[in-house]
Amino acid sequence: MTAYQPPGGPGAGTDPAPAAAPAAYDAVVLAGGAARRLGGADKPGLRVGGRALLDRVLAACAGARTTVVVADPRPTVRPVIWAREEPPGGGPLAALAAGLDRTTAEHVVVVSADLPFLTAATLGRLPELLAASDADGVLLTDADGRDQPLVAAYRASALRRELAALTGGGPDLAGLPLRRLTAGLRLTRVPDAVASFDCDTWDDIATARTRIREHGHVLDEWISAAKAELGIDLDVDTGVLLDLARDAAHGVARPAAPLTTFLVGYAAGRAGGGPEAVAEATRKAAALARRWAEEAADAENAPAAGTPDAAPGTRPDTR
Repeated sequence: MTAYQPPGGPGAGTDPAPAAAPAAYDAVVLAGGAARRLGGADKPGLRVGGRALLDRVLAACAGARTTVVVADPRPTVRPVIWAREEPPGGGPLAALAAGLDRTTAEHVVVVSADLPFLTAATLGRLPELLAASDADGVLLTDADGRDQPLVAAYRASALRRELAALTGGGPDLAGLPLRRLTAGLRLTRVPDAVASFDCDTWDDIATARTRIREHGHVLDEWISAAKAELGIDLDVDTGVLLDLARDAAHGVARPAAPLTTFLVGYAAGRAGGGPEAVAEATRKAAALARRWAEEAADAENAPAAGTPDAAPGTRPDTR
C-alpha cells in the first residue's frame, strides 16, 4: 500500500513549471497484473468515483499521441492500442517491453492502471520536465519518498538500451523486476503523494473512494465522471454555472436551478457547442435570473394593493 496524504490537490508536487515547450509523447499503460493482494480481482475494472480505474488513467493520458495498454482488450472510454507481454503475466518489465514496441515517440510516459488521482496536467508535466533536462527519465515519488517507476516519463532510446542490455539480445524478460531497468537510468525525481497513490489493496480502494467524496474534491470528481460517461470533452467555467444555478434557485424557485442549467446546455449545443457557446448561454440566463430577482424584490417592497399614495413600481416612503 502506498501511503496517502490528503493535504494538497492531485499533482501538487509538480508545481514548478519547466521552461521547455510541451513535448510530444506516447503512453504505455500496464494493466495486466495478477492483483494478488486484491484476491485476483479485475483491478483495472474496479470503480472509484463511478469510473473504472483504467478509464481514470486513460483520461490522464489524454495528451499522449498514442496510448498503448498492455492487457487483454476490454471496452474503454478512449480508443487505445492493445498489446500483450510474452508470456502473458510475465511481469512489469516484460509488459513494458511489449508496450514500448508499439510506440514511436522519443518520450514515453509509463503508468500503471491503478492510479485514481493521476491527472492529465500532472502526467503532461513529466515529459516537459524530461525534455528540459539531460536525464533518462522523470518519475514521481510517493509520500514516503519511494520511487514510483510506473508514474514516469522516459526517453524511449534509454529504455530500449537498457532492455537490450538485460536480455543480451534475447526476448526473455519474464519475472524480472522494474528496478533492474531503472538502476541503469539517470532519473529526476518529483515528489507527489497524491498522483502517485496506487490501489494495491482493498484498503487502498476504500481510501480512494472516500477521498473523492471529501469536501473540495467531490464536485470536480463528479463533473469529470459525468463528462466521461456522456462522452463530453469540454472544459467550461463551472463556477459561473454554479452562480447561475444559485441565482435561479433564489430568484425564481429551487427547481429552476437544474432546469435552467439543462436549458443552457441545450442552447449551447444548438449553437454549436464549445466553451464560448456555453458562456454566452450562461450569460443570457444569468441576466434573466437577475431581472427576475429584481422584479421579485420590487414586488415585495411595493405597497399593498389599494394603497392610494403609491404608483405601480414605486416604493413607499419610509422616512
